[in-house]
Amino acid sequence: MRKLDLKNLKTGAEKEIKKANDLKSLNEVFRRYLGKKGKITRIFNSFKKIPIDKRRKLGRETNLAKLRIGKMIKEKSEKLKRSLKLAKIKKEGIDVTRPGEKVEVGYLHPLTLVQREVEEIFQSVGFSIVEGPELETEWYNFDALNIPKDHPARDSWNTFWIRQNGLKSKEKLLLRTHTSPMQARYMEKYQPPLRIIVPGRVFRYEATDASHEINFYQVEGLMVDKTMSAANFRAIIEEFLKRFFKTKIEIRLRPGFFPFTEPSFEIDIRREGGKWLEIMGAGMVHPNVFKAVGYNPKNWQGFAFGIGMDRLAMLKYKVNDIRLFYSGDLRFLKQF
Repeated sequence: MRKLDLKNLKTGAEKEIKKANDLKSLNEVFRRYLGKKGKITRIFNSFKKIPIDKRRKLGRETNLAKLRIGKMIKEKSEKLKRSLKLAKIKKEGIDVTRPGEKVEVGYLHPLTLVQREVEEIFQSVGFSIVEGPELETEWYNFDALNIPKDHPARDSWNTFWIRQNGLKSKEKLLLRTHTSPMQARYMEKYQPPLRIIVPGRVFRYEATDASHEINFYQVEGLMVDKTMSAANFRAIIEEFLKRFFKTKIEIRLRPGFFPFTEPSFEIDIRREGGKWLEIMGAGMVHPNVFKAVGYNPKNWQGFAFGIGMDRLAMLKYKVNDIRLFYSGDLRFLKQF
C-alpha cells in the first residue's frame, strides 16, 4: 500500500459519502470502507507482510484516514437524519399532543448543597457569610493566629508555598491551609460584637486517600462578644447539627489543642444507635489572636470553630470516599 493509494482511497470515500442521499446508501459506504471486510480493515490486515520500520508510519497514516472517513460519515448521517426529521414535520405538521423531548438539566454538586444548607442554618441564627482569599499571606495564615515561625504547630499543616519570582509582595504567599485567616482579617476591620461563618476551599500538601484530598472545603465560625463562653458555643453547634442532620444528635467535647484557641476542644457526635465520630475542632479565641488584631482580650471573649464540609457531606449522604467529590463523574453527581 503506497501513500498515493491511501490518498486515492480517502478521495474515493469522500466522493461516495457526498453522493449518498439516504441512510441506506451511507451505510453501504461505511461497510465498504470501515466494515469488517472493508478497505481500511484490509489495509490493517496486510501490515504483517510489511517491514516493521515502514509499518509504523503506514499504520499512523491509515489510522488518520480511518478517523477522517468515520468523521465524514458521522457528519453526513446527522445531516440526513435532520433532513428526514424536517421533511416528516413538514408533511405531518406538528402534533401538539405529543410529549416534548426531555431537556437534560444540570445537577448541583453535593458540596454545593451542603454549603447552601450550612449557610442557611447559620444565617437563621444571626451569622453573616464572609468570603476570603485562597491565596494568603504567611502573616494571616500563621502569625496572626498565634503560630509564629518556630512554633511546632506549623508542622501540622503541609503547605503549598508560592514561588514569588517577579511578584511585588514583600510577604511570603501560600495557598491557605484553613479558613481561619479570615478571623484575623475580619476582626481587623470590624469591631465586636460579631458573628460570622467563612465557607471556602483550603489546600494541604498531603497524600490523597479515601479520607484525604489536597484541596477540600471548610467552614470557619467566629463569635465575639463581652460574655461568650464554651456553653454558648455548645448550644449553637448542637442546634446546627440537629438541623443539618434532621435527627436527634448527641455531642461531646474533648480536650484538644489549636494554637489560636485556649482552651481548645474536639467535638464528637453520635446519632441514634451510632458510634461516636469526631467532626470538628473548636475553642475559645486565644488572647494573642485578639492582640494581633487590636482587640483588648480583657474586654472581649469569643469562640471559633472549623468544620470540614466534605466530612459533613460524607456523613449526610453516606459517601465513603472523599475523592468521589472531585472525580467529575456525572453518574455520581446525578444521585443528589
